[in-house]
Amino acid sequence: MDKTTNKVISELAKKLDTISEAALLTHISPDGDCIGSMLALGIALEGLNKKICYYNPGFLPVNLKFLPGVDKICSVLPPEEFPETLIFIDCAEAERAYSTLCPEFLQGKTVINIDHHISNNGFGTVNWIDAGAAATGEMIFHLLGEMGVSMTKEIAENLYTAIITDTGRFSYSNTTVESFRIAAELLKTGLDLVQINNILFEQKSLAQTRLLQKALTNLELHQQGMMAVIVLTREDFEETGADESLSEGLVNYARNIEKVEAAALLKEIAPDEIKVSFRSNTWLDVNQVASRFGGGGHRRASGCSINGTMGQARQMIVSALEEALNVGRDH
Repeated sequence: MDKTTNKVISELAKKLDTISEAALLTHISPDGDCIGSMLALGIALEGLNKKICYYNPGFLPVNLKFLPGVDKICSVLPPEEFPETLIFIDCAEAERAYSTLCPEFLQGKTVINIDHHISNNGFGTVNWIDAGAAATGEMIFHLLGEMGVSMTKEIAENLYTAIITDTGRFSYSNTTVESFRIAAELLKTGLDLVQINNILFEQKSLAQTRLLQKALTNLELHQQGMMAVIVLTREDFEETGADESLSEGLVNYARNIEKVEAAALLKEIAPDEIKVSFRSNTWLDVNQVASRFGGGGHRRASGCSINGTMGQARQMIVSALEEALNVGRDH
């Protein structure tokens, strides 16, 4: 890490040492990185005798419920219970975490923003943004080291989950030498990587398998096979008995098709509310595509939400990806 990053970590560690309590917040549609990172930091702070509350407004995926400390997460956090320090983890925008709250409740608070999304808008009073980190979990690992926290098995299980979910088991282009180095340190605690891998990636419920069947049936190819799009309607979720969280990772089936550069998964999560996940393989910057619709994320993985019918959203997304692919090929 460079001197600037080391300085930021050192200052943040000193800041956390002075607090007596804090609320930890992560983004809606939670994934392994945001939940694992939040729990790891929270457990560590509790070990330093800090009073910690955990908040996530979304529906927790079934395959993350094995994580140590997960039962501490609340989906409702009354504003009157907000402590003076709020720590946002893995959130490119504050609104991604407090969608059910009013921004005015954050006024006068110390807002710590720890994130690795390139689209992060620096909303905190204290910001640590590292787009070079493969996962926010890597950042938390370094922070805990600076704080002198002993690496326990329960902290390690959370951080390992954070890293392997955001790197796709060390297969995505964001994976670095540092990702492997940190994972090696975490393995020294005796965590069961085979069991964690099975829970996160291998075990599937019948509803999840049926949803995959729907997704593959609905898959479309465009741009001479360079673009793959999957559409899932409310009817698809109802017919399969699957909730929205079980669609995690389905976009990769589209991305993994030979010759595909751009992939998108469109999910109807409510009437006239479409959630979109983007993925790319080698050169297309899908963060730029998502930003056109008020979203963001990373160059190879991003997302956004669109208000409108599925037909309208599909047309907008296909058009935007076609334009991005054409511009990219011309350069």
